[in-house]
Amino acid sequence: MKVYTRTGDDGETSLLSGGRVRKDDLRVEAYGTVDELSSLVGLLRCESVPEDVAQNLIEVQRSLFAVGSSLADPEGRTGHEPESWEVGRLENWIDAMDSELPELRAFILPGGCRGAAVAHVARTVCRRAERSATTLATTEAGVSDGVLRYLNRLSDALFTLARFLNVRSGNPEAEWHPGPKQ
Repeated sequence: MKVYTRTGDDGETSLLSGGRVRKDDLRVEAYGTVDELSSLVGLLRCESVPEDVAQNLIEVQRSLFAVGSSLADPEGRTGHEPESWEVGRLENWIDAMDSELPELRAFILPGGCRGAAVAHVARTVCRRAERSATTLATTEAGVSDGVLRYLNRLSDALFTLARFLNVRSGNPEAEWHPGPKQ
């Protein structure tokens, strides 16, 4: 099977349900952003992260494929249920990482070690995917509530992961406080 099909040369693409839409369709934007997020999570796995973090990131990528296939399937043919996207697993991971972190008392500036910086970039792309999915949810085609829950919780997990990686690597967090420079 060849990688190229030439069927998208006219600016359209096929959905999993078989329908065709323009490549700038809200649905394509949403699942394309989820795909971009999965690639960033893959990049994060290339960083020096603890093995348990790498395993959790693989599970995140698997879940993102389920989210993306749901977004690409407006007729629900893939059969992925919101429970399969494991929001509870993300919450447990957040709680485990958070137990090793100092209390959050200020806004955190993205950065620190390279892994944390990549996690922050992934978090912002996750928020963009969430915004795209939320916009799509307002249309008649809609979006499963599970998609929105998963993306919302994943952005929280990526923020917590960035903090966790900085603490584990000994990098202090740069805080932002309103007002005069402190």
